[in-house]
Amino acid sequence: MSVERAAGVLLLVAPVWFNVTFMMLARSFDYPDILRRPTDEVLTRFRAGGSRLILQWWAFMLSGIFFLPVAVLLPTIVRGGLLLPIAAVVGILAAAVQVIGLLRWVYLVPYLARTNADATASPATREAVRVVFESFHRFLGVGVGEHLGYLFTGVWTVLIGIAMISGTAFAGWLGWVAVVVGASLAVFSTEFLGPHEERGWSLAGKAVPILYMSWSLWLMVVGLILLLRR
Repeated sequence: MSVERAAGVLLLVAPVWFNVTFMMLARSFDYPDILRRPTDEVLTRFRAGGSRLILQWWAFMLSGIFFLPVAVLLPTIVRGGLLLPIAAVVGILAAAVQVIGLLRWVYLVPYLARTNADATASPATREAVRVVFESFHRFLGVGVGEHLGYLFTGVWTVLIGIAMISGTAFAGWLGWVAVVVGASLAVFSTEFLGPHEERGWSLAGKAVPILYMSWSLWLMVVGLILLLRR
């Protein structure tokens, strides 16, 4: 299999996997709305989900790993431009921070939910669980997974888009779509930054899901183009 065909397959698999596992979590755990609810409710519902919910989070985490080869291969196919090696590095960072942010649901949150549900746990222990959960939620979830994840993904997409516009490997309109979607993701990665730190920027909260759907469709179109080439 050629590099282009391998990249084409991955460009289809990665967004499909992301959206399917996202929808699974939305149905079983009310994700992402559950993230804005009280800690005790989140942990109680997580505990009720059992090992099946943990495996769903693990599967969702794999979407970051599937994006890793895409982030490296696509710049080699677009060709041309000094920005492409930078794009590959930024893409690797985007995949890494997503995986790190999501792993807390696989290994940390199960322990916290189990401890929180323990009938013998003291009020002080439950308060410590709440503090730990909210601290990691804001640091690994909001800071690393969401902010850096959206930012690096957006920058990677913009760099690929610029290379598409200036090169001949793809139609220019694909590059312009990438620039618009990527720049928007980078801007809205500031949802909880500065004055919005406490409650979040409502416009960003509404825009990001739409942008990720648009980004997924863009990846799939690029993948189909690579697979249909002779």
